Amino acid sequence: MAATKVELFERIRRDSWREGLSVRALSRKYGVHRRLVREALTCAEPTPRKRPVRRSPRLEPFKEIIDGWLRSDLDAPRKQRHTARRIHARLVEEHGAAGVSYSALRDYVARRRPDIRIEEGRGPAQVFVPQHHPPGQGAEVDFGELWVRLAGVMTKCFLFVFRLSYSGKAVHKVFATCGQEAFLEGHVHAFTVLGGIPAGQIRIRQPDRGGAPGPAARPGPG
Repeated sequence: MAATKVELFERIRRDSWREGLSVRALSRKYGVHRRLVREALTCAEPTPRKRPVRRSPRLEPFKEIIDGWLRSDLDAPRKQRHTARRIHARLVEEHGAAGVSYSALRDYVARRRPDIRIEEGRGPAQVFVPQHHPPGQGAEVDFGELWVRLAGVMTKCFLFVFRLSYSGKAVHKVFATCGQEAFLEGHVHAFTVLGGIPAGQIRIRQPDRGGAPGPAARPGPG
């Protein structure tokens, strides 16, 4: 099954943290443009695609009529509500709108129906929470398994990765164990390399029962 874009972003970020792969290497590994790799490293989720708005000058004079029918549908039984095809037929029969494109009308109805429900207080408003990482505020930590070849033998090590949320700059350190001492030493190493400590939260990505990392927020100083 093909990975979703969100899953792809997660894999790219994890490979960057755990294996220290460059943007070019990640681009080759996943067969994507380097621009997408950079987006994955700076944003937790892909930017939503904007749906193009189909414009139809011939539809403009009838929009108020269509909106009225859609508002009346709010109190009508489900089977009596207007479909886009029924609206198109009524416009042609009752208002002589033979030149109105059905596809343009269908797109308008699909876009306006939920808006009208919200305008009339019949439906929940859509809420979007933007991803915002101010400079110097947040960071993420990942501490997971890493297999390396030492003297010709595959050996399990543990890679500590400290990544700044705003810039994406990461610090890596490999340990032979994943104990608390190594975990704390990794933080000290990262703070030394970066020359400071984030003022906000440090998100610790811990393994869950299935082995996948799960976020656990830890406050920064202050």
